Order: sequence, then structure tokens, then C-alpha cells
Amino acid sequence: MNIFVLLYNSGTEREGIHSIELKGRTIVLMFEDRDDAERYCGLLEAQDFPLPSVEVINIKEIRDFCTKLDYECKLVEKNFVPKTPEERLLISPPQKNLEVEEWSQDLSENENIDLNSIKENLEKLL
Repeated sequence: MNIFVLLYNSGTEREGIHSIELKGRTIVLMFEDRDDAERYCGLLEAQDFPLPSVEVINIKEIRDFCTKLDYECKLVEKNFVPKTPEERLLISPPQKNLEVEEWSQDLSENENIDLNSIKENLEKLL
């Protein structure tokens, strides 16, 4: 089964997937309907978030990806109606977004990670 996901810098070395944080978990959204995915992109853009592209991918690939990274994936079905505040995030992005600076940096390349600089960078996001 093919679904739609939101990718940043699609097809480049800096490719990333859109996700949300909910109760300490990283959740990758999968959309059953392209129009729903494109609408979500429009909502992100309206909040001055970088605009992702809508890409079709096999659901098994995304589930495998999420399993490897200990992420969750949620399928937003066509005509989905949220029943809880948490489910509302599946069709409408949160009002507050984290700044995206160097979000694609591969920390494994830097063996001398300074915890104080990481803390300072995280505080800048608030």
C-alpha cells in the first residue's frame, strides 16, 4: 500500500521527514490521501515552517524506518475526524514549531560533542 509523507530536501543528502513530538515520542505522519498531505503542507507554510514536498512511498518502508529509529508512525486516513486533542495534531500542526537550524547535521561525524554547546543550542530553540 502506498501512502504520502512530507519530506524536506527530497532526494538530497539533507533529506528529512516531517514529524511531530507528542508525549515524548516522535511521530511520523503518513497520509492516505494526497490532498490531505498537501493541505497539511499549506498549514505548515502558513506558520512559517519550511515547506516540505509530498512524496509517495510504500507504507512498509516507512514502518521499517520508524521501527529502526524507535519512532511511531500514524496513518491519517482519508476523511479522518479527530476525537482527542492529540488526534487533532494529525490534521493540523501545533501552533509552536521548533526552529530548524542545522537539523540535518549528522552528529555521528563529530566525536567531540560538547554537552554545554548542545544545551545552549536547545535553549535557543525555546
